[in-house]
Amino acid sequence: MNQREETGTLLSCRPAIKVLDATLRDGGLVNDFRFSDDFVRALFAANAAAGTDYMELGYKADADLFDAEKFGKWKFCREDDVFRVLGENKTDMKIACMADVGRCNFMRDICEKGSSPFDMYRIATYINTIPAAVEMIEYCEKMGYETTVNIMAVSRETEKELSIALDMLGRSPVRAIYIVDSYGSVYPEEMRVLAAKYLEAGAKYGKEIGIHAHNNQNLAFANTIECTALGVNYLDATVNGMGRGAGNCALELLLAFLKNPKYKLLHILRFLEAGHMQALRDAGAVWGYDLPYLLTGVYNRHPSSAIRYIRDGRKDIVTFMQELLDQE
Repeated sequence: MNQREETGTLLSCRPAIKVLDATLRDGGLVNDFRFSDDFVRALFAANAAAGTDYMELGYKADADLFDAEKFGKWKFCREDDVFRVLGENKTDMKIACMADVGRCNFMRDICEKGSSPFDMYRIATYINTIPAAVEMIEYCEKMGYETTVNIMAVSRETEKELSIALDMLGRSPVRAIYIVDSYGSVYPEEMRVLAAKYLEAGAKYGKEIGIHAHNNQNLAFANTIECTALGVNYLDATVNGMGRGAGNCALELLLAFLKNPKYKLLHILRFLEAGHMQALRDAGAVWGYDLPYLLTGVYNRHPSSAIRYIRDGRKDIVTFMQELLDQE
């Protein structure tokens, strides 16, 4: 496959780029979505002032599957809670929510856009649940929402399976299709090939392409800007890289890189300076690059085993490496 030529330089400003802050959603996987209302308001204000295009508040999880006593409100993103905490959104920033295939009762819990604070639903799916994802996309679009779709764990799929998935999603009404490096295992050279494949499908079907990167090998930012150079326009990031396991592309890095003057790093720095993220760490939230995440990234494994390794306080990293190798 011929690699797609770059669509800009380090000094370019591409207005089509959209930045989405996923701190509450991906970061919520670190602390069971237990963010204080003050934290959410402060983050919302910082993102809006910084020019962030979308802020993802969390999941629309099925309360029949998840015990509400074990999670904060952003696991479920009920409309009443959003309105109570944030009020009416009078900013230019749009509000997004993620809905996992098989973990969301979308016909019951996703109402018409006119009664909701949300502007966009992001459907998360694996390759084998694409038909169900298309059903959710069609429903959300019918309800008046923008939609995107995340094809998770793409690093473990075959090229044939991925081609079929892109074709199916291309024929759906979804607005953007995301490359998701769930395991943080993809190197920039490989990411360029993946991005070219997605962008080819995007051009064929008139879809935008997005990137959601994990930082197991300290490559989330590098992979994000590689994709940006090729023409990927929807860019996910989180403040301080807060996200499951090794975390994600840091929003402050991304805003510092982008040259569109609408993005203002200052406001995210002020949010950090105020100590909001440090308070989460002080309360016990753990995320970021560490040796066990390096290994799950290198061996293209789900980070759950590394998360358990850290939670158990293990120090036998060589034994952990052997355990991963024994899974082959």
